[in-house]
Amino acid sequence: MDFKRITLLSGHYGSGKTNIAVNLALQLRKSREKVAIADVDIVNPYFRSKDSQAELERAGVRLICSEFASSNVDLPALPQDVYAITDDPGLTAVIDVGGDDRGALALGRWRDAILAEDNYEMLLVVNRFRPLTRDASSTLEVLREIEAACRMPFTAVVNNSNLGEETTAETVLASQEYAREVCRLSGLPLKMTTVPEQLYPGLKGQIEDLFPLKLQEKIV
Repeated sequence: MDFKRITLLSGHYGSGKTNIAVNLALQLRKSREKVAIADVDIVNPYFRSKDSQAELERAGVRLICSEFASSNVDLPALPQDVYAITDDPGLTAVIDVGGDDRGALALGRWRDAILAEDNYEMLLVVNRFRPLTRDASSTLEVLREIEAACRMPFTAVVNNSNLGEETTAETVLASQEYAREVCRLSGLPLKMTTVPEQLYPGLKGQIEDLFPLKLQEKIV
């Protein structure tokens, strides 16, 4: 599956966008020379890409995030090198935008440059098992709130419906109708369906554009 130079991931809290961002950056690094992951989630610090810093560094993926990420300090500040996202056209960037409309506000500083270059995708990460996105109509409300906050349109949907460690192949298969309905209501295509890496062999061939995920561990 093909990806643009910049991939933005957003969705409601708990949708799993940070874990997808880490996995996607690692996957892209296998075929691209310069890859960065930028964590611009300045609202919710609980599950941060910095938790995977060692693995990202080993793979040669540049991590751009607040120096206070994964600490007891949560300040709405981002490092200066975050501007490499738009200033370096040779850099492939995966951006964890943050949860719902408040997190999306941080995207405003690059919006005009990203739109002008027009080499981006903005992916809505959805999980039907989260309280506020259990059905397609509720999920569409979240989509509209985020688009209004960042003033950028989503371009595709990522179905990340899961029950954490209790996820089974049946869990993923049962979420397909929900994902199709989200796409129908929004008019967006389904970019991919994610699945825990241990379930990938059994589901490969049953679901198109399946993307295996290694679970990111939380540093405590």
